[in-house]
Amino acid sequence: MKKALRYAAAGIGLLAAFIFLNNTTWLVFERPAGPVLLAHRGLAQTYDPAGLENDTCTATRIHPPEHPFLENTLPSMRAAFAAGADIVEFDIHPTTDGHFAVLHDWTVDCRTEGHGVTREHTLAALKALDVGYGYTADGGKTYPFRGRGIGLMPSLDEVLEAFPTRRFLIHIKSNDPAEGTKLAERLRQLPAERQARLIVYGGDAPVAVVRRELPAIPGMSRTTIKQCGLRYLAIGWTGYVPQACRNSLVLVPVNYAAWLWSWPDGFINRMRRVSTEVFVLGRYDGGDFSSGIDSADDLKRVAGWPRAGIWTNRIDRIAPLVRAARGQKQAVGHAP
Repeated sequence: MKKALRYAAAGIGLLAAFIFLNNTTWLVFERPAGPVLLAHRGLAQTYDPAGLENDTCTATRIHPPEHPFLENTLPSMRAAFAAGADIVEFDIHPTTDGHFAVLHDWTVDCRTEGHGVTREHTLAALKALDVGYGYTADGGKTYPFRGRGIGLMPSLDEVLEAFPTRRFLIHIKSNDPAEGTKLAERLRQLPAERQARLIVYGGDAPVAVVRRELPAIPGMSRTTIKQCGLRYLAIGWTGYVPQACRNSLVLVPVNYAAWLWSWPDGFINRMRRVSTEVFVLGRYDGGDFSSGIDSADDLKRVAGWPRAGIWTNRIDRIAPLVRAARGQKQAVGHAP
C-alpha cells in the first residue's frame, strides 16, 4: 500500500513538473514580435458603454469629439492607418442590389436620417444618407457631425480598392449562411496575397461558410472562440492547440488572460504556429467584445505582454504610446 502511494505521489510529481515546464514562460525562447495594433471601426467617436443593450443607439451618447472622423468610413480608416494601425476592423451588411455596405448598425435609424433595416436598402440609397446625422454629445442640444457624413458610407469594394495593401478584419453582422456564401464569392476574386491580409469574424453560420470556401482566410465566430477557450483550458497544458483555435482569431479580455496556459509568449507562439492571431481586449463582463485598450492606464495593464496584439477604439492615443515604449526599450538596449 505504501509503495503504491509512493508511486502515485511520484507520478503526480512528474505530471506537475511536466505541466510546469511545458507552460512556464521562463523556457520560451521564441519571442514573437509585436504588438500588432488593431483599430476597431477605424478612428471613431467613442461613447459611454455603461448600461448598453443590443438596441442602444451609441451615437446619442458620444464623448465630446476630439477628432473629426466617423467610424467605418474611408477617412476614418485612412486616419487609423496613418496613426499606426496594422489592422482595421469594419462591419458589413448586404444590400438589395448585390453589394456590401460598410456600417455597424442593423438599422440606419441611429446614425443617419434614414429608417429601416440596413440590408433592406440599395447601396445607392445607403450612400445618399448622412452617417453623421445622429451623433450628439450633449443629449441632442447639438449635432456636431450633422451634414458632414453625406456619401461617406463606403461599400466593401471601395474599401478593398482604396487600401490594396492593408490588413482588415471584416465583421459579418448577421447569422445568415447566404451572406457567408456571397462574401466568399467576392473575396475569391482577390489574389491570394490580398486574401492573406484579411480575417473574417461574426455569425456562426456565415463564418463557417467563408472558412469552408476560403480556408486560407482565418475566421472566428462566437461559437469558435468559446470552444477554443474552453478546450484550451482543458488540454492546453499539454501544448496541444484545439482545432477550434486554428486558423482563427483569439480575443483575450485582460481579466481572462491569466487563465491561459503559458500566457503570454508561449500561448502566442502556439497560436501563431497554427495561423491564429491573438489580441488583448479591455475587461469582458458578459457584454460584447467592444471594450478595448483605449488609455494609458489600460496600456499599463498589458505592459507585461508586449507581444500580444492590441484591440483598441482609440488608435490615436494608443499607437503613440506604443511607439514611445518601443523607443525607450530600443534606447535601453543600445545604451553603452
